[in-house]
Amino acid sequence: MVGLQEQLEILRDFIWGEYLLIPILAFVGVYLTIGLFAMPWRKIPLAISILWQGRDTTTQQKGDITPFQALMTELSATVGTGNIVGVATAIYFGGPGAIFWMWVIALFGMATKYAEAVLAITYRETDKNGNYVGGPMYYIRNGLGKNWRWMSGVFAFFAMFAAFGIGNMVQSNSVADEMFSTFQIPFWLTGLTMSIFVSIVIIGGVKRIAKVASKLIPLMAITYVITALIIVVINYNKIPEVINLIIESAFHGSSASGGFLGATVWMAIRMGFARGIFSNEAGLGSAPIAHAAAKTNNPVNQGMIAMLGVFIDTIIICSLTAFVILLSGAFESGAKGASMTSLAFSTELHGYGGYIVSFGLILFAFTTILGWSYYGERCASYLLGIKIIPIYRFLWIAATFMGAIIKLELVWIFADIANGLMALPNLIALLLLSPIIFTKTRHYFSKSKNFST
Repeated sequence: MVGLQEQLEILRDFIWGEYLLIPILAFVGVYLTIGLFAMPWRKIPLAISILWQGRDTTTQQKGDITPFQALMTELSATVGTGNIVGVATAIYFGGPGAIFWMWVIALFGMATKYAEAVLAITYRETDKNGNYVGGPMYYIRNGLGKNWRWMSGVFAFFAMFAAFGIGNMVQSNSVADEMFSTFQIPFWLTGLTMSIFVSIVIIGGVKRIAKVASKLIPLMAITYVITALIIVVINYNKIPEVINLIIESAFHGSSASGGFLGATVWMAIRMGFARGIFSNEAGLGSAPIAHAAAKTNNPVNQGMIAMLGVFIDTIIICSLTAFVILLSGAFESGAKGASMTSLAFSTELHGYGGYIVSFGLILFAFTTILGWSYYGERCASYLLGIKIIPIYRFLWIAATFMGAIIKLELVWIFADIANGLMALPNLIALLLLSPIIFTKTRHYFSKSKNFST
């Protein structure tokens, strides 16, 4: 078993290393940003306006859930342990400079997420139950033609299994560990409780997931953001120092200090990119599965809503987590993961902050399980037909319990590998279908004003 784990770790490090996935993700993001004339950066206010209008539940446009609910479903899957554990891990291994590179990959990831949603709406279909379905498997098959059909199957296959790792067992294990550490609640009881709540929601399908997500996501995000902002405001005089530390470390590395072992520039880049991608999932191909169900006839509108997911997840929530960690000095303590974030909040809010982190981690992980359940079952039904959905949901509920009570070293590794292998077909499709993305975008903006403004 040890030998197998070592071989899998080598494969994972190659896929997510400096020669394969990370540079490809970065290249696709830069290419799409240039091809869109930086539209995702320039049109954030317009995107927010479209999102606000997308709350309308009375719209008669085609789809199953509102555009706002589609974004909340996306965020339910992306706003998770990556915002608490992932940011701390990036700083622990990559130093404060990793945050700068997390911002960089997120800014270019906005164009990637935009492109994914545009294609999701353009090439979506309805299944035998009348539900709107879409995502990389559909825009690969319908956009690239039958010669590329095999690649759509590759994406669906790896996404179906990746969901059980990064979207389920890893999340329930994080919650169980946090509940035991903070409240001494047994792992099995946390797993059983989560399984029950997950089953209640996912049996209702995407509409119930979207309704729950549209209530929980704003609640937990606002609570977490306000708490972090309070800490930042209290330490406002240290903000220039922290920003300088981030930028300096991004280009010159970080020296060892306290319990922090130091980090090179390359490690800062690698950890910033990897944890940023893990957090917002731009390029992995998961989010367009949710956006394909949106009630809209306009791919560009939904694309602009989708790109806000990266902005909210990484630029806002991850950045606030990072600032709290750096302002508190917790990154020099030697703690890692959730413990580092919890220490930072507890230090600044005299113990109470740790409960906010625990509360956030629990809700973030729970909603991630809900969002990824939909992604996984859509990929399973693409490969095996809609009859597989009840079976997949049963396995999903069982995996939620199992994830809470077993050790997950191999699950983490399998999840990372499957995530990387599902991303590659999606990224190839984005590049090959980019002329369609650019054309639709220019046509949309030419109706009202010059695209370059």
